[in-house]
Amino acid sequence: MSARRVRNATQSAAPAPSIAPLITTVLVGAIAALLDTTIVAVALNELRRDLDAGVTVIQWVTTAYVLAMAAVIPLVGWTVGRFGARAMWLTALGLFLVGSVLSGMAWSIDSLIAFRVLQGLGGGMILPLTQLTLVRAAGPERLGRVLGVSGLIGQLAPISGPLLGGLLIDGWGWRWIFFVNVPIVLVSLLMTVRWFPRDRQRSDEALDLVGLALLPTAVVALLYALSTVDTGPDAAVRVETLAGGIAAVLLLTAFVVRSVRHGGVGLIDLRLFADASFRAGVVMMFVLGVTTWGPMFLLPLYYQQVRGLSAFDAGLVLAPQSVGVGLAYLLVGQRADRMPPRPLALAGMAVATAGTIPFAFATAGTDTLLLGAALLVRGIGFGVAGLTIAVAIYRTLTPAAVPGAASAGNVIQRIGAGTGTALMALILQAGGYTPALTWMLILTAVGLAATVLLPGRARPTSAPTTQQTTPPTEGTAQP
Repeated sequence: MSARRVRNATQSAAPAPSIAPLITTVLVGAIAALLDTTIVAVALNELRRDLDAGVTVIQWVTTAYVLAMAAVIPLVGWTVGRFGARAMWLTALGLFLVGSVLSGMAWSIDSLIAFRVLQGLGGGMILPLTQLTLVRAAGPERLGRVLGVSGLIGQLAPISGPLLGGLLIDGWGWRWIFFVNVPIVLVSLLMTVRWFPRDRQRSDEALDLVGLALLPTAVVALLYALSTVDTGPDAAVRVETLAGGIAAVLLLTAFVVRSVRHGGVGLIDLRLFADASFRAGVVMMFVLGVTTWGPMFLLPLYYQQVRGLSAFDAGLVLAPQSVGVGLAYLLVGQRADRMPPRPLALAGMAVATAGTIPFAFATAGTDTLLLGAALLVRGIGFGVAGLTIAVAIYRTLTPAAVPGAASAGNVIQRIGAGTGTALMALILQAGGYTPALTWMLILTAVGLAATVLLPGRARPTSAPTTQQTTPPTEGTAQP
């Protein structure tokens, strides 16, 4: 064999550079954002008392965060192409860090909600940037495995969030649920400097300013309208609710019409929705947003107000759901790479629905261990469905389409999250915990029915849907 052939054979056999340091870097940052979602949930009752706010007001601590996340997510695809994933990752971490510190220093419910907006701007970029980086590094053949392992690690935050939040609240007060983010973000920043590669090229595509004015504003108006619905005994349509709803419809319609006239290209590339797997996946992302974030708002209040548990004990009894999600990620990752999405998602949502049934019939005397076991089952179901849906969104897209897909999927999920949170707050305010828990089951069953939209047969993992407009990131394995 010639020297050239030996050299070529050696090079082809050489292992690809390890992606573990990069994945670890983004997961550390993502843990801070994920920790924030569950750690704040167990603090809502304490915040309500300490800041003298009602249920419909205190839910804005969550809703304002979700609104800010939804508003900034559509920008992720363009900013990554223009400034690079590394620069935007550093920006996102910085915003989240400043927002966390200021939230911990808040002096009123109004100031806390304002600082949560700033925190949400950072968190809104962290999660899609994490997904974007993982998808680029994994490639379609390893996507399920990488998302499964990273999802298992990522579940450490939702598991530890309620427990850590309870300890901090009972010991030092609610302000420390925000200050705890500081060391985690600082570690991720240091790791980013060392292991997050710079993009080799930058896109010179101009920012779609008209789309930027239309889409994020439409999303915020929609969630605002949902959050201001009157649920009193003499309920009537409020002016702000009607105005927000009309504005959302008009702005969203204008965005879609304009994007279609421009060939689908805009702040979010609507051509992505021509891909059946992506289209069904983002619909399910909305459904999952509703069915997971709504109960995330409801259950901590239920355990503390109805069952009389402390913040720590409430976090302890909520932990089994996150354990279930983590177990599902560990078990299903490789199967999600090989199987069509519908069977797995259908099975997952069926299990999640079964795990939700006990809550619809729960009373103040229902065994806490029974409800904990139900949460474990519910978590396993959502883990199977969630991972399968995440793989379905990306598996048939080209590398260039990943940033736009990450933005679209995340903004739709945040709309679902805001819708679920607002809906649960409305039901709780109007009828109390019994109808709210019943609706938790109904919404999960709707998610089960919606899985029929997902592809039922395996499809190739390399079906291009868009032309390449964003260069790959240097140092990462590409799909």
